[in-house]
Amino acid sequence: MMKKDHSIISEINVESARQVCQGSCIDNDLMLFDHIGQLPIPNEPRRMGCKFFALCTQGEVQYSVDTEAHTMLANDMIIISEGQVTDDYMLSRDCNGIAIMVSNSFFDEIIKDIHDLSQLFLFTRTHPVCHLTQQECDTIMSYFQVLKQKTDDLSHHFRRETVRSLLTTMVYDLSNIIIRMQSISDRRQTRAEGIFTKFLQLVEKNFHNERRVSWYAHELCISPKYLSETIKQVSRRTPNEWIDNYVTLEIRVLLRNSTRSIKEIAEDMNFPNQSFFGRYFKEHVGMSPSEYRRHRPRK
Repeated sequence: MMKKDHSIISEINVESARQVCQGSCIDNDLMLFDHIGQLPIPNEPRRMGCKFFALCTQGEVQYSVDTEAHTMLANDMIIISEGQVTDDYMLSRDCNGIAIMVSNSFFDEIIKDIHDLSQLFLFTRTHPVCHLTQQECDTIMSYFQVLKQKTDDLSHHFRRETVRSLLTTMVYDLSNIIIRMQSISDRRQTRAEGIFTKFLQLVEKNFHNERRVSWYAHELCISPKYLSETIKQVSRRTPNEWIDNYVTLEIRVLLRNSTRSIKEIAEDMNFPNQSFFGRYFKEHVGMSPSEYRRHRPRK
């Protein structure tokens, strides 16, 4: 038996899943599986490059997340976040359930206005499996069925927007489940997790005006180096990546959903000038602000 090479861990995301299996999807942002058996289960470790949700309705699923073994039984839900490594999969013959893969950018759009969600989904990194009541399970299944119906309706003029709204509502219910799980968990938040939570809360309030890691470190009374090491350890992202993520998401929303000029948006976001704003946006999004404003996602 060949030994697995863990030195290079490939990423799994919506785009890579679409290349190897069938499922209801919207571009490379969303993929729905109405049977867990349809999932592209690899025979080696994979790093998650998107948000992954799965609900087991029958049978048993075994796997590991960040080397820790887990088991899913009926009415169990798993939430795996970006950067986490999954491996050692095994499904029982009678296993059944549903799964959803959401790109990070689409998920960021969905949770943009939901307060404290970053802290809630941090909890799922160390508690990826939660047991749902029958009512909660039925609710998630109802969401899934409507989501699949709307995703498959290619003639719907507002297909993407409708699916995004449905996902947002589902995430509210998922957040409520996570809060319930937190209340019964006896695991205390580590110091690193506490710093990450406070950092995200600061970023959410200040990203319009502050993009310096040193400023956030000063507010948290720690050194920039320690902040950077801690955030990378907990979230697999650097502080700059988190800050840039909030900034570019806000800019994308303003470009798509407001009539403000690019110059006005640059001023709103506290950029020194429109030229610098344009370079920043193109570096992080891959196109200029004007190109992004003209571009519309495919149906």
